Amino acid sequence: MAPPRHRDRGFSRRIQYGLFFGYVAAAVGIVVGLALILIARFYPLAFEGVRGAALDASTPVAILGRPIARGADDIGGEIGAYFNAASQNRNLKAQLAAAQRELIDSRRLAFENARLIRLLKLMEAGSRPVVSARIVGSGLSGSRRFATLAAGSSDGAHPGMPVRAAEGLVGRIAETGSHAARVVLLTDGGSSVPLRIVRTGEPALAEGRGDGTIEVHATIAGTQHFRRGDLLVTSGVGGVFPPDLPVAVVTSISGEIARAQPLADPAKLDFAMVLPIAASPPPLALPAGRPR
Repeated sequence: MAPPRHRDRGFSRRIQYGLFFGYVAAAVGIVVGLALILIARFYPLAFEGVRGAALDASTPVAILGRPIARGADDIGGEIGAYFNAASQNRNLKAQLAAAQRELIDSRRLAFENARLIRLLKLMEAGSRPVVSARIVGSGLSGSRRFATLAAGSSDGAHPGMPVRAAEGLVGRIAETGSHAARVVLLTDGGSSVPLRIVRTGEPALAEGRGDGTIEVHATIAGTQHFRRGDLLVTSGVGGVFPPDLPVAVVTSISGEIARAQPLADPAKLDFAMVLPIAASPPPLALPAGRPR
């Protein structure tokens, strides 16, 4: 005959033994607890010994658990530091950006101070300018190149007067109003300036190309006159431009014609000086080594 599908717990000796020992353990625990309460109440000195024994028994467990607790604290600290790293990174980036802005401002101020010092030395060393004014704009029309100067006839500026910056010659005034003037730049297609090659002293003539550069022609026939890197200055011939004003540097050569880059870039200039027209042209300087 098959055993029943659902048997009562009384049929399992294991369950019966488990219940029996559980009851016994509970009863023992209750008895021990009552005994400890009675000892603590009526025999305090004896209870101190029991507490000392319990302390001795729990000390090894505490010793073993302390490193685990410290490790858990360290892990918690590392996790907190990890989550704080993002905010710290943002703060550091903000500080770096602020430092970069301050560095840019300091470099800008240093550049501005150096430019003003060059202008001051220029005013002290050269002829006294008629007026110093801000360049407020520029215009392009085909090969024509102009700039607008915030100074006019009421400030003493008149057509034909040279205009220069600390870096070099900019051009000359073409027309004036009461408080503004139009300057024909060196690179204008209709501009021409007598020059001198500093290295040899030979004369040359610069003509604007209308593309931001000038074309320089040698005025004396012969061998190669130009070298890349030659510095070109005004010769003073014609009586308009004072002599020895820096003008341009030679960048390429094709026979007796060279292309040069002006030293003064109007697009990067803030201020320029209007100079008086030279009173009389100086004598033409002959090239070194040639007979007089």
